[in-house]
Amino acid sequence: MAEGAPAPTGTTDGTTNGTANGELLSALFAHATAGMYAVDAADRVIACNPWAERILGHRPGGLIGLDAERVLHPSHDDAKPGERAVLLRADGTPLPVWWTSAPLPGQQGTVVIFHDTGAEGERNERRSDRYAHSEIAREQAEFDLAEATWLSELTLAMVSTLEAEEGLARLARLLVPRLADGAVIDLIADHGRVRRTAWTHREPDQVPAEVLEADPPLFGDASTAPLAKVLRGGPTQQLNAPFRAALNGTAPSVPVPAPAAAAPAEAAPAAPVRTDALGRATTAMLADLGASEALIVPLRLRDSTFGALTLTRSATTPPFDDADRVLAEEVARRTALGLENARLHAQQADIAATLQRALLTDLPHVETLELAAHYQPAEHTAEVGGDWYDAFLLPDGDLALVVGDVTGHDIQAAARMSELRNMLRALAVDRPEEDPGSILQRLDRAQAHLRLADAATVVLARLRAGKDGAWRLSWSTAGHPPPLVVAADGTTRYLDEAHAMLIGLLPATSRPTVTTELPPGSTLLLYTDGLIESRTQDIDSGLRRLRGHAAAHHTQPLDRLCIDLVRHLGDTRDDITLIGARIPPRG
Repeated sequence: MAEGAPAPTGTTDGTTNGTANGELLSALFAHATAGMYAVDAADRVIACNPWAERILGHRPGGLIGLDAERVLHPSHDDAKPGERAVLLRADGTPLPVWWTSAPLPGQQGTVVIFHDTGAEGERNERRSDRYAHSEIAREQAEFDLAEATWLSELTLAMVSTLEAEEGLARLARLLVPRLADGAVIDLIADHGRVRRTAWTHREPDQVPAEVLEADPPLFGDASTAPLAKVLRGGPTQQLNAPFRAALNGTAPSVPVPAPAAAAPAEAAPAAPVRTDALGRATTAMLADLGASEALIVPLRLRDSTFGALTLTRSATTPPFDDADRVLAEEVARRTALGLENARLHAQQADIAATLQRALLTDLPHVETLELAAHYQPAEHTAEVGGDWYDAFLLPDGDLALVVGDVTGHDIQAAARMSELRNMLRALAVDRPEEDPGSILQRLDRAQAHLRLADAATVVLARLRAGKDGAWRLSWSTAGHPPPLVVAADGTTRYLDEAHAMLIGLLPATSRPTVTTELPPGSTLLLYTDGLIESRTQDIDSGLRRLRGHAAAHHTQPLDRLCIDLVRHLGDTRDDITLIGARIPPRG
């Protein structure tokens, strides 16, 4: 039995419990995590567990035989079991405890169990600290998630469009008021010019628009304005009101020394002061924004500086701290990445448009026949690509007219269009006796073998002059909108009889050819889908509009009619190609 443990309790018949029960009680008494001691009827300690000895500061067995009332002073008379009391440690210091007691089984005496309220307080304090720490961690996690989500929205604002100005306008709206009261984005144009691309403010009605909408003044290599420093490759500039001294970019005055022999006189005049127009403009802008503080952050990627992001805060908003500056620079870095992507895509689209324009051939001269064509590239550079028209004379004197559209809107689409166009020309000239359907079928087989394009729509028409002033038209359509014929009296009809699937699906499929007469004064129009279809209009509505507009304006000169149709009906977000042939009126 452990030292200081009470004797095993007896059974009802006076015999002792088994050894196992005694060992269990001894183990519980010895290893309990609460203070326990037992006293006899005379209030002398007859047992004490190690936990009580340790927290009371007594050596093992040191309490056995001592008068508990005198040594420990548990204040049994004043405190009820389950309430607070005070015990004395071995060194005389008080120990606040929670305590309870029970009669000692089988003999006169009492068992006292107590807990150190200080230890309990520490446990509660540790528990509170853990809870507080978990709350702080949770709040930090929520803040980090919100920050990451916001940064993702900023990134999406730049990458969801390839039009830089549209993306920057979205970005400015996301920055205010999340990071600043005002945001201004300036981009470098050329030769020291700066273009103000986007701006916004928490209270836009209180900001004079004419100051912010105007582009900043030119700046040179000698400009000391903070914006100029950033645009020339310098780091982020942080400015505090008043801004005039920092922004005016004044050159320091240089005193002129007086002659050595001269008597004391008035001070020599200072050298003239050069003012910086860009600095003055920035000062005026910050004043109009009601700023008390500003960050001018470079929009820079590697060694390329695209412009600057200016963020402002008013006197009623907490000033920018280091975390704000780091966040602003991260926003600027992502913005620069978006600008670089837009620049590269615009460059590629410009190459595609240039290539496409170069491949649009000059119209041949055909006696007694009026020809006109018009090509309008998409306003949005993302849509430039695979539309083309072509007109050329065949060896037998017939005129071939072609309009086509290769899938895709990029430089690859323009290149594939070039290959398909040239192949169609070669096939038509090689066997001029073949009808348009047979030529398109051979083009389809060549495309499948040579992989000229993934898919394409084409309409091929052949015009042959008749003896009576009428012209014979034969045509075949591969997945393309039908040609439109406008008669001299304004009546219209679509040539939809020779329709077949587009090029690139089933190369072995035969393709029909249909022939009709074009009477004198009639007009034939071939076009791409950008003229009749858009995101806001289905193709059937577009075909009705084209027919109505062409009938109402059919008396216009053909070149004027082509331009007018594209301008009034076309979707500016897509390429539009249109070619027309007009049969001279009789007589």
